[in-house]
Amino acid sequence: MQNSTSLPKIVRAHVFISGRVQGVGYRYATVDTASQLGLSGWVQNLPDNRVEAVFEGALVIVEEMLRWCHTGPSAAVVQNIVIEYEQPEHLRGFEVRRFE
Repeated sequence: MQNSTSLPKIVRAHVFISGRVQGVGYRYATVDTASQLGLSGWVQNLPDNRVEAVFEGALVIVEEMLRWCHTGPSAAVVQNIVIEYEQPEHLRGFEVRRFE
């Protein structure tokens, strides 16, 4: 019988990042960082100049990604981050989405 504490708890963080985060490579740096960490999810620009992202993975790894989001790539100036925790959808891979 496997101990349930040996399996990492999967969490989903839905994040809204504001500041100078569009036109500075934020989305693509997010894809690179999330992929390196082994997270699943997506990132997109919003019409109001924010960036929206979803990260799914082990809590400790998602928290590491959220810390990265507070600074982002070197050209970004992050002013605020809103994080909402949701039920994981068990996404696969990490991608850039286009707002529709």
